[in-house]
Amino acid sequence: MIVKPELAARAVGTPPPTARSAVRPRPGRTALVLVVALVVLAAACLGSLAVGSKVTPIPDVLAALTSAPDPYLRAVLDSRIERTLLAVAIGAALAIAGALMQGVTLNPLADPGLLGVNAGAAAALVTGSAFFGIAAHSPLSVWLALIGAGCAALVVYVVGTAGDTGASTVRLVLAGAVVAAILTAYVQAVALRMPRHFDNYRYWVVGSIGDGGLDQLRLVLPHLVLGLLVALATANGLNALALGREAATGLGAHTTGIRAAALLAATLLSASATAAVGPIAFVGLAVPHIVRALVGLDARHQLITALLVGPTVLLVADLIGRVLLRPQELMVGVVTAFVGAPVLLLAVRRLGGRR
Repeated sequence: MIVKPELAARAVGTPPPTARSAVRPRPGRTALVLVVALVVLAAACLGSLAVGSKVTPIPDVLAALTSAPDPYLRAVLDSRIERTLLAVAIGAALAIAGALMQGVTLNPLADPGLLGVNAGAAAALVTGSAFFGIAAHSPLSVWLALIGAGCAALVVYVVGTAGDTGASTVRLVLAGAVVAAILTAYVQAVALRMPRHFDNYRYWVVGSIGDGGLDQLRLVLPHLVLGLLVALATANGLNALALGREAATGLGAHTTGIRAAALLAATLLSASATAAVGPIAFVGLAVPHIVRALVGLDARHQLITALLVGPTVLLVADLIGRVLLRPQELMVGVVTAFVGAPVLLLAVRRLGGRR
C-alpha cells in the first residue's frame, strides 16, 4: 500500500500539502530562510554577549572582540562567550533530536524525553550523588548522566522495537513512558530516603546554562558531533519513512536501519545535552514545528534549519531569564517551560481540529 503524501504530512503534524511546492519546497525559499535564520542567530549571540547582570553596550562588545579590552571587560566577555557557545551547541542538539524523534515516530508531540533520556540521566546523577558523593555539574557527573541517559534510551529502543512489527512506533512510545515512570519513581525514592542528596539533584534538574562553560562542552562535544553526522546521514531515510513503512520498503529503504540510526543520533544529541546542562524542556518539541512551518516537509531542510533555529530559541530564552530578575537570573529551563507550554497546547489543539 502506498501512503499518500497528504497522510504522511498529517502524520508529522503538518497540514496536508495543497500544492506541489508543499511537498517539494523551493530551494530558493529554503536558502532565504537559512540566511534570515543565520542573521537572527548572529543577533542573538551578540545580545548574549552584551546582556548580563550589567548591560555592556554593543559598540563596546564589538570593540572588545576586535581589540584588547581592559581586563574586567575581557573577563566578563570570556564568561559570556563560553555561555553563548554552550547555548548554541545545546540548542542545536535538542532541536535536531526533537526533529528526529518526531520524524521517526510520526508523532508531532514527541521530544527527546520520549526515549527516557531525562529520566535515565536523573537516575544516574542521583545514584552517583547518594552512593558515591559525586557533585552536580562536576566533570564526572557529566559522564555519569551521559551513561545513564544512553542506557535508558537503549532499553527503550530494545523493548520498543522488539520483533520490528508495524506497531513498533507505538511500542516505542509506551516503552519510553514505562521506563521514565520507573526511573522517576526510583529518583523520588532515593530523594525521600536521603534528603540531603535531593539538593544536588534539584540543582541539576531545573536545566541551566549559566553555570556551564567550555569544560562541559568539551566533555560532550565528540558525542554531539557524532550525533549530528549520523542525523544528517538519515535525512533521506526520514523522508522515506514519512510515506509509511510499506511505501518506504517499496522504495528500497531499509526502515529498521533508518529508524535505528535516527534514534541513535537522537540519543547521542539529547543525552549529551542533558548531561551537560540538565533537562531543558520544550526546545526539542517546539523547534521542529517552527522549522516545518518555515521550510516544509523535507527532512534535509528541516535538520539544517534546526541547526540555526534551535540555538536562537535557547539563546533568546536565556536572555529573557537574565533580564526578568536582574541582577539575579531565572534558569533557562524555567523560561523554556513557560514559553513552550503554549506551543504544546497549540499543537494539541491543531491536531484535534483535524480529527
